[in-house]
Amino acid sequence: MRLSLAPIILLALFIHQSVADNDIGKDVDTVDVKMDDAPVVETIGEEAKSEKKKISSQDISFYHGFLASFSVIVVSELGDKTWFIAVIMSMRHSRLTVFSGAMGALALMTVLSACLGWVTQVIPRAVTYYLSTALFALFGLKMLHEGWTMSPNEGQEGFEEAQAEVAKREGELDASKFEMLEGGGGTASQSETKKIFLFTSRIFIEAFTLTFVAEWGDRSQLTTIILGARENIAGVIGGGVLGHALCTGIAVIGGKIVAQRISVRTVTLIGGVVFLLFALSALFINDIESAVDS
Repeated sequence: MRLSLAPIILLALFIHQSVADNDIGKDVDTVDVKMDDAPVVETIGEEAKSEKKKISSQDISFYHGFLASFSVIVVSELGDKTWFIAVIMSMRHSRLTVFSGAMGALALMTVLSACLGWVTQVIPRAVTYYLSTALFALFGLKMLHEGWTMSPNEGQEGFEEAQAEVAKREGELDASKFEMLEGGGGTASQSETKKIFLFTSRIFIEAFTLTFVAEWGDRSQLTTIILGARENIAGVIGGGVLGHALCTGIAVIGGKIVAQRISVRTVTLIGGVVFLLFALSALFINDIESAVDS
C-alpha cells in the first residue's frame, strides 16, 4: 500500500512545483512591464510640466507687454500734440467722427510700430532686450529733465501750436465745404445726403491725416517700436490701442476742460518715472532664457 501511494505523492509534488514556478514567472513579467512603463510615465510628466511652464511664461510676457504699452502710451499722449489736435477738432466737429479718424490713425501707427519692432527679433534676444532697456532708461531720464526744466505755460504753447495747424487745414476744409454747399445736381434729398457724407468723410480724413503725421516719429511711436522688440507683440498692440483709445476719448469728450486743468509738466515727470520703472523691471523680469526655451 505504501509503495502504491509513492508515485501519487511524487506526481502531486511535481504538479505543485510546476504551478509555483509558473506564478513566479508571471510576477517577474509584471515587474518587468512596470519597470519598462516607468520611464514613459516620467517622460510624460516632464513634458506636461514643461508645457505648463511655457504657457505660464507666455501669459506673464503678454500681461507685462500689455501693462508696459498701456502705461507709457497714457503718460506720453496726455498733453501731446496729437492729443490737442483731437481736443480742438472735437470742439468744432462731430466727436464721433473725430474720434474715429484719430483712432484709425493711432491704431494703424501702433500696429506698424509694433511689427517694426518685432522684426528686429531676428537679432539675438539678449542684444534687443538690454538695448531696449537702456533706451527706456534714457527716455525716462530725458522726460524727467524736460519736466524739471519745463515752463508752466508749456501746455498752452502746445495747445496753440496744434490750434494753428488745425486752423490751417480748417481753411482748406471750409473752402471745399462752401463749394459743395453751393454746388447743384440731383434731387434735393440726394444732394443733401451726398454733401453730408462728403463733409463727414473730409472731417474723418482730416483727423486721420493730422494725427498720423503728428504721431510719426513721436516718442510714443519710438516707445512702441522698442516694446515690440522685447515684449509680447499681442500685448504691446492691445495695450497701445487701449491707451490711445483712453487718451483720445478723454480729448473728444472733455478735452477743453481737461486741457485747462492738465499740467503737462506733472504728466511729463510722471512719465519719466514710469519709463524708469519699466527699465528697472528688466532686472527682475528677465525672460531671455524663457524666450530661448520656447
